[in-house]
Amino acid sequence: MTPDDLDIRRAVDSDATATADLWLRSFTAALPTVRRAHDDDAVRGWFTHVVVPHHETWVAVSGEAGVVGLLVLDGGDLEQLYLDPSWRGRGLGDRFVELAKRQRPEGLGLWTFQVNAPAQRFYERHGFVEAERTDGRRNEEREPDVRYVWRPEKD
Repeated sequence: MTPDDLDIRRAVDSDATATADLWLRSFTAALPTVRRAHDDDAVRGWFTHVVVPHHETWVAVSGEAGVVGLLVLDGGDLEQLYLDPSWRGRGLGDRFVELAKRQRPEGLGLWTFQVNAPAQRFYERHGFVEAERTDGRRNEEREPDVRYVWRPEKD
């Protein structure tokens, strides 16, 4: 299936478990050295009771594969962007960032872990600039992170 065959839409309550499972697969593949702060059941509960019902959550759904991408916007932050590992490098992340920018035309911020160099390159390619680095004391994983911001260009 190609990225053109995807349905990108707002998540509904029935997407919560599949979305959590995608997050778990993606986090494990992309961040193998980062300690997860919560076990699988807690992550599923968080998606079911907090993320999907209370945040602007978007999913990419591909036929038989199901949910293959996730975007969560929380206020002015791009809170989560995770892709199924088999869907990386196929333009889906680009589509999600374009969607996020359309939804938040005034600008966006986000955090990513310092060990996640591919994510940093991805966001920089999309016009995000580094604004802050921390030692990780403020995140649950206790992992050094970096804040990026995107502001639209003025005409």
